[in-house]
Amino acid sequence: MSVVRPPNRLVRETSPYLRQHAHNPVDWYPWGDEAFERARRLDRPVFLSIGYSACHWCHVMERESFENETIAAYLNERFVSIKVDREERPDVDDVYMTAVQVTSGRGGWPLSAFLLPDRRPFFAGTYFPPDDRGGRIGFQTLLTRVVEGFASHRRDLEETASQIASELDAQSRLTERQPPRALDEDLQGLLLPALRRSFDPAHGGFGGAPKFPPHGALEALLASGEREMSEKTLEAMALGGVHDHLGGGFHRYSTDERWLLPHFEKMLTDNGQLLGLYAEAYRLTGRPFFARVARGIGDYLLREMRGPEGAFYAATDADSEGEEGKFFVFTEDEVTAVLGADDAAFLGRAYQVRRHGNFHDESTGRATGANILHLVAEPVPGDEARLAPLREKLRVHRMKRVPPGLDDKRILGWNALAVSGLSLAAKALAEPRYLEAAAATARFLLTAFRDAEGRLCRTWKDGTAKIPAFLEDEAYLANALLDLTEAGADFSKEARETVDDLRARFQRKGAPGFTFSGEGNEDLLMKGRDLFDKAIPSGSGSAVRALVRVASSPGDRPLLDEAREALAEVSWLMARSPHGMETWFLALRDLLGAERRLGRVPVGMTAAHGPVQVTAHAEPDRVAPGTSFDVTLSIAVAGDYQLVADGGLVVEAWAGSGFRVSPAELPPAGADGWAGTFGVRLTIGVSPDTPAGPRLVSVVVKTRACGDGVCLPESALSLSVPVSIAT
Repeated sequence: MSVVRPPNRLVRETSPYLRQHAHNPVDWYPWGDEAFERARRLDRPVFLSIGYSACHWCHVMERESFENETIAAYLNERFVSIKVDREERPDVDDVYMTAVQVTSGRGGWPLSAFLLPDRRPFFAGTYFPPDDRGGRIGFQTLLTRVVEGFASHRRDLEETASQIASELDAQSRLTERQPPRALDEDLQGLLLPALRRSFDPAHGGFGGAPKFPPHGALEALLASGEREMSEKTLEAMALGGVHDHLGGGFHRYSTDERWLLPHFEKMLTDNGQLLGLYAEAYRLTGRPFFARVARGIGDYLLREMRGPEGAFYAATDADSEGEEGKFFVFTEDEVTAVLGADDAAFLGRAYQVRRHGNFHDESTGRATGANILHLVAEPVPGDEARLAPLREKLRVHRMKRVPPGLDDKRILGWNALAVSGLSLAAKALAEPRYLEAAAATARFLLTAFRDAEGRLCRTWKDGTAKIPAFLEDEAYLANALLDLTEAGADFSKEARETVDDLRARFQRKGAPGFTFSGEGNEDLLMKGRDLFDKAIPSGSGSAVRALVRVASSPGDRPLLDEAREALAEVSWLMARSPHGMETWFLALRDLLGAERRLGRVPVGMTAAHGPVQVTAHAEPDRVAPGTSFDVTLSIAVAGDYQLVADGGLVVEAWAGSGFRVSPAELPPAGADGWAGTFGVRLTIGVSPDTPAGPRLVSVVVKTRACGDGVCLPESALSLSVPVSIAT
């Protein structure tokens, strides 16, 4: 007989994930001042547990440790315990996940961190088994060691916490480490080779197991017209078990490299993005298979993931009845019982249904005898006509099972991704109902997701909107409204208003770009930037894309300049790690296209003497005080001439008071010197008190060229490069 425990504080929360823990014996607090004040008053360490409703290992740790009466009693006696839904509070998750990554080099959920009462972490990890096993420390052992350290080695813990806090601060200033790169086609061209280096030609995708749908990479590849990597990956995912062939939509990720064995949770984020990708792939290739997959995702979202008010739920679990995947898999006997012998054999040949099954428990490797339906090839039209009604019969039968748990909170940014996907699918597939649904959802987001001050909110549930929106929420919404407009429903005014709002709330003061949290959000240990793509696009990169897209149509040059400055700030990161910054490359593509349409090219000067020609321009050509910019030179040496290696090339610059010119970065000289066309860069710092207005950078290039047995006299080319100091 199960024990019904009195609820803890989480019973008052709206998050389904937090409410799942409301009857744990752990005396949980939600994130907030009350918990930390109690920790200060009692002088106890804080145990912070962060997860989300569809997280399989979060459920495992709950069953093993948080439902364990002995462990719970120890936590209640020696700690203040806080539970956070990372989907509600991505800002909190970002701080402490960064702490996990900088201390251990890895991350994941559940996130388990131990904090001082002032909120600084001194130890952080992920999942821990309840007791010592397989060489891993058990959670009970870890708790005991933390208590001993807190009592006997407090100074050491304080020092560790200070070191971690310092590293968190350094991470928030990552873009300050290197000067920017030129925003040009050369930078844009770095992405495709980087993706080729990690592409899996056998199974599609990038890298090995586990494999997550590479949304950003696929969007960038499709936008560039690349077919090999994008088609292979989209086809492999659609054939594999990570695709729900009966109900439509995709599971979170594949635990193997073949896209066969998934973790069975389904996320709105994945399906919103994949809907647009498969629709766009159909538009580009004309393959009916991609259209069918896209319609499967769209119909799944509208049928199973949409609330009565018109917004979309966050996720469904991997588990049902305490077993992962139980809702989704079939034994051969079950398929035969539902379809009859002949049809079951026909479907079984197509979807690889076997007597012994193909589903293995991930943790034990034990064969379960069940089958994950998957294809080895796209069905031919005649077979597909017969398979479609058989799949529907199995789907209807499956709906009689106990379904996975539903996280029915609505998240602003995630809904915006679904609106974008529906808008793209409506246009590519000529599906008016997708456009109608997208427009209705957008109207609900713009009206219901507001607090008393009219500010956009992160979440909505049971009629209540709460938590001021984060950068990703408003950035995704702005892009979704633009996608809707391009699909035929005019939300251009609302898109501009959303961009203006995110600029007001999240723009950095005195520096380019955006912060993840802004006006109205809680101040935490670090000001996150969200620069890299993960399962969802970079919030900062998406904001810059929205700026470019809004500015492009009316030719709003100041707004394009803002976007250019934000891109320049991260350009060296784009060059260092192209895969993982696809959203920024998409923003750069949009920016360069907009500037070409507007006749905008970098302002600069050209000078020539004999066989040497020099072109120079500032990058960016509009900068803020306290920042820096580059003067980029392109030097062309004609014919058989070369600039001699010993003193044959000297580059100097002067910009006057308020500017600091670093030595020129010359490329390595060849055996005979410099020949052909090559680049030189000067980085110039602007002091914080430099007044606004136009300035000129004077550049002198001294050269000595030799060729055909003749050395020419030294020449000096002078250029004046304009730059504007912004207010």
